[in-house]
Amino acid sequence: MKAVIFDLDNTLFDHTGSADAAVRAWIPELGGTPSDDLLAQWFEIEDRCFNRWLTGELTHQGQRRARLHHFLPLLGHPVPATELAQDDLFARFLDLYRTNWSAFPDARPALELAHSNGWRVAVLTNGSTPQQTAKLETIGLADLVHVVCTSESLGLSKPHPQSYLQTCAALGVDPAETLMIGDNLDLDVLGAQAAGLSATHLNRPAGDVLTDLLP
Repeated sequence: MKAVIFDLDNTLFDHTGSADAAVRAWIPELGGTPSDDLLAQWFEIEDRCFNRWLTGELTHQGQRRARLHHFLPLLGHPVPATELAQDDLFARFLDLYRTNWSAFPDARPALELAHSNGWRVAVLTNGSTPQQTAKLETIGLADLVHVVCTSESLGLSKPHPQSYLQTCAALGVDPAETLMIGDNLDLDVLGAQAAGLSATHLNRPAGDVLTDLLP
């Protein structure tokens, strides 16, 4: 093994925890009362709208506006009439989200272990380049990552085979010499294996720890 590719959200970066805290703080500002049911609906809406961006149906900003159209009615809050006003409202969520950005405790030790093995390290993530690179910098991991590939920079997303192959090429390694680790079985494991990489599933709900998954 010469390289390891990590997923970012919910692998190195605690997206769910960061977004959960942000939405719970945002809902009262919108006139609602936070609840587990509302949070579950937020994440379902997020997944649905984000996937519409990945397939090219919506722009990145468009999927954010779509989230408001689906979520605000659940709170009895009107959707702003203009796109500019929608963007301003969503910016408040983003501010709260950024305030809560954090890495998982095992993230930096895993990256340091990969470096101690002499491996090249990459992050492959379905997301926008500015936001994903900002996450790595804010949570203090950017200095340990040689290559960051996003669906935006690649022009395609996981599980397209080329997403893994182009990341390997950027690292200067063969797919057969590369391990992919991530929390999504389809995107981070099955897709990577189909492209010729080794892959390991990070199952955080089952108690998996990143450092334990590295050879």
